[in-house]
Amino acid sequence: MTANGSLLLEVRGLKVHFPVVRGFIRRRRFLIRAVDGVDLDLHDGETLGLVGESGCGKSTLARGVLQLHRPTAGEVRVGGVDLCSLSGEALRQQRRQLQMIFQDPYASLNPRMTVGAIVEEPLWNFGEGTRAERRDRVAELLQVVGLDPAFVRRYPHEFSGGQRQRIGVARALALNPRIIICDEPVSALDVSIQAQVVNLLEELQQRLHLSYVFIAHDLAVVRHISDRVAVMYLGRIVELADRNALYENPLHPYTRALLSAVPIPDPEVESKRARIVLRGDVPSPDREFVGCRFAARCPLKEPRCETEDPPLRDAGGGHRVACHLVENRPDGTAFLRRGESMSAAAPPA
Repeated sequence: MTANGSLLLEVRGLKVHFPVVRGFIRRRRFLIRAVDGVDLDLHDGETLGLVGESGCGKSTLARGVLQLHRPTAGEVRVGGVDLCSLSGEALRQQRRQLQMIFQDPYASLNPRMTVGAIVEEPLWNFGEGTRAERRDRVAELLQVVGLDPAFVRRYPHEFSGGQRQRIGVARALALNPRIIICDEPVSALDVSIQAQVVNLLEELQQRLHLSYVFIAHDLAVVRHISDRVAVMYLGRIVELADRNALYENPLHPYTRALLSAVPIPDPEVESKRARIVLRGDVPSPDREFVGCRFAARCPLKEPRCETEDPPLRDAGGGHRVACHLVENRPDGTAFLRRGESMSAAAPPA
């Protein structure tokens, strides 16, 4: 498992806030706290899965790591270099190490450019090689992702969704990055095509020794491809663990609710497990939280949950969770106090 590899990406206390202004003089009215204090690590050759419901800040976190949204506070270190302290050409050069595969293959490719020009653009921007060398590199990249190099003169509208996503993967590989952030790369594709793209990403990781941050809604896909999984809720990481530990023994009430929503293709097991239905709506990210962000919807909450913000602490074995109700047994294993009523079978691997 790649958790033993060297530390490649460090995110510490990352915050990305968006001010909302109103009126003629553009006075700030309130802040949208899209990402509000996130700590993450990514090791060399590892895949870190990032899951959570829509609007919890996953994509904003990815863009904050890439500095597409400049963070309000915190550090993003790649190879020991803090990207948040860089600007201009120094930041541009560091971006060679980080690339992104976008969610929508229909919107992420310029319809006015040919496939060859799209894949070549990163090489041209950084002055890589001669024109002939760049042309050869484009042909090589198309072969790597399973496309015919003869497609270089075609336009994006001539391809299917899966083929377009392969073009996006080829573009992300052009500069030989160390880290690729996959922002829901299969959510817009058919199920059969999803499997092909996921298999391609796994093959490329082994072949090119890549590290992934894999954002997705499909928890079964995340379990299949990830080494560790982080669960995000309202701009914070609420649980982070090895994939098997998280799916077999989820400790946070929100994680248990997520897993209970995943159907299991076994009628006998599915009929016996209880579905966890959360009450209420997700709070607005513009409010300042005093206690736990999940307290308003948590069926197990205690009085302290509304007044004390639980830190993301180690519950043993590298399993980190932000919940006051998690305790440790004498043997060192962790459990969720009063959690018997929130038991949910994990989806299959």
